[in-house]
Order: sequence, then C-alpha cells, then structure tokens
Amino acid sequence: MSAYTKLKLTLEGAIARIWLDQPDARNAFDDAVIAELTQAFTEAGAAPQVKAIVLGANGPAFCAGANLNWMRRMADYTRDENVADAGKLAAMLRTIAECPKPTIARVQGDVYAGGMGLVAACDMAVSVDTAWYCLSEVKIGLVPATISPYVLRAMGTRASQRYFLTAERFTAAEAHRVGFVHEVVAADALDAKVDELLKALTGASPAAVRACKQLIADVAGREIDDALIAKTVEGIADIRASDEGREGVQAFLQKRKPSWLETTRPEHHDA
Repeated sequence: MSAYTKLKLTLEGAIARIWLDQPDARNAFDDAVIAELTQAFTEAGAAPQVKAIVLGANGPAFCAGANLNWMRRMADYTRDENVADAGKLAAMLRTIAECPKPTIARVQGDVYAGGMGLVAACDMAVSVDTAWYCLSEVKIGLVPATISPYVLRAMGTRASQRYFLTAERFTAAEAHRVGFVHEVVAADALDAKVDELLKALTGASPAAVRACKQLIADVAGREIDDALIAKTVEGIADIRASDEGREGVQAFLQKRKPSWLETTRPEHHDA
C-alpha cells in the first residue's frame, strides 16, 4: 500500500477506511491532501477484497475547505495556474464519485466549502447532530464551482439556490431535511449507524452494487425515451446472465447463502 502523510488508509477485511488526519488544521485540504485523497480512493477502489469505503476525519471538524496557506499561494496564481489547480480538485471529487466501491461519509464535525464536495461525492452520508454545514464561498468573493455538480446532485437545485447565494451556516437537521445527508445521529451513535450501512453493503453482491452505481449515473436526470428504456432492459439482462447474478438468484431459491458471503475472510492492514 502507498505511504500517506496527510491522511490514513486502513483495510479491515472488506472495509477500507480513509481518515482525514490534520485535526489542528480542521482537516482543510491543499494540493498535497487532494493528491493523497485521489490515490487513497483509487487504491481502495481497486483492492479486490474491499466491498465498501468509509471517509472519516479526526478532530473536531470534518473538513473546513481549502487550507489557508494554499489559499495564500493561489492568490498569486495566473488564470492558467488556477485552471490546473482546480482541475486536480475536480479530478479528486470525480475519483470519489466514480469509485467502483460504495462510499460513506462519516461526518463527525463541521463541513465547510470544499468539504461539502467531499461529503456530496460519497454515495451516502451519516452526520452527527452537532455538525454545521456551510457553502461559504461567496463571503470571500468566490463560487463553489468545482464542487457544484456533486452538491447540486446531493441537495437539489432549490436548496442550492439559497445556500450557494447566502453562505448561511445550516444545521445537520437542515442538511438532512434537504437530502444532503441520509442520517443524523448523536455522536455516540455515529459508528453504530455507519456499521449498519456497512453491514447492508457487505451483504450485497459486489458486482450488483457496482452495477447499481453505474445504473444511477446512467439514468439520473435523463429523459425516459426508447434509448433509456433499452439501456435498462440490457442492464437487467446482462446482470441476470452474469455469474454473480445467476449465483444470487440460485442461492435465494435454494435458501442458502450466496458465494460472495461465504468467501469473506477477516484481514487487517494499515497504510
């Protein structure tokens, strides 16, 4: 496994955990953190034994957005340098969003600006009830451009029209109400709720979960026309004819565990 200095990556059997690990800096990111997150999600996504990935953070904040030293450097960038820099952030978010394994954001503290993109890029999010959320960019004359595809997908256009424009802080309860996070729990219940989701994910067919992620990407926001319907018909036919599809249906009919549950072995690695 790769060596990481800005975060931690641990593999525990079928679960990969990626920890933002700069609590003193409120886990704010810079180009180095972006590179390591890209690498960690690529590595965990490619690991054959991994069935799910949890993105967490150490310290009081989940992620405060861009690191101040990085912002100071960016202030002197040319437009071309800004394009290159933003391109790396965009690539990192896309790596998380398109990771072949399901991803959970374990939000234990405040989420600001670019941190909103990290949470939104994950498939699901569980938040402590004390976390605050904020798209703070307009306060300093910027816009949440790079994270916008993921944040808009997560909380919809209507909520974005308010919170992109006002930069108001909002509570975990409001984040839940607008659909940005899936669950809000007390701090002492956070890991139990994440584990509940992990149990569901690791019990499912890995190939089917991967295909579901692709299905959502293919279908969301598309017009329901002949081409889309044909694609969904091909999708179910392909998975029914696949090895895991056949095995899953046979196991269900025969009232036995499918093969992907029988082959799970506990392993533990640290990066």
